[in-house]
Amino acid sequence: MAPLRVLCIHGYRQNGSSFREKTGALRKLLKKHVELVYMSAPHSVQQASSEAPEKDNGPGPGPGGDEGSRGWWFSDVQARSFSAQQQCEESLGLDDSVAAVREAVRVQGPFDGILGFSQGAAFVAMLCSLQEHKLEPDFSFHFAILVAGFPSACKEHQQFYNPPLQIPSLHVFGLEDRVIPDCMSRELLPSFQDPQVLTHPGGHFVPAASAHRQAYQDFFKRFQ
Repeated sequence: MAPLRVLCIHGYRQNGSSFREKTGALRKLLKKHVELVYMSAPHSVQQASSEAPEKDNGPGPGPGGDEGSRGWWFSDVQARSFSAQQQCEESLGLDDSVAAVREAVRVQGPFDGILGFSQGAAFVAMLCSLQEHKLEPDFSFHFAILVAGFPSACKEHQQFYNPPLQIPSLHVFGLEDRVIPDCMSRELLPSFQDPQVLTHPGGHFVPAASAHRQAYQDFFKRFQ
């Protein structure tokens, strides 16, 4: 049985290489069953001392490779920065990021599903909405996994959250997450018709302990 191919969308101020490093335990947990394919966001992010990066709580190198810190969109158009809590009328860069995913699907696809972390998970919800409204004919994801996701606080993004999305989804979040508190992740659940939920006692990272294997496998089993 061929493994499921899943496109992985990193968090703000990560990149494809660093996210691959951070999800090594998940790849090991899912090996033989799932192939995780990584891409990087098109926008470079300037380092700002006031911003907390979206990283896990464990040790390890920072952003990997030569790509540096990347983001999918900016909530502060002038400063070219992003905060999940920032209310804004319009954002900067989302269209370029959708185009980058479209290109990744054409070049590296097809993909069975899509996985996003933090800002990447918020972006995945938007991509699923575009797919369901038939605005992106190249997209054919059968499922979505959203880790530490949240609904965008940007007014122009509200179009993505109504009506509930039909795509099967697994929502994963940590009860001790201080970057994206679990209450923010729960706010995304009503945007999906039948959301499956996996909570863990930790913080802002993709959980991949043996205790989580069954929940992931049960979800993936529906698509194999």
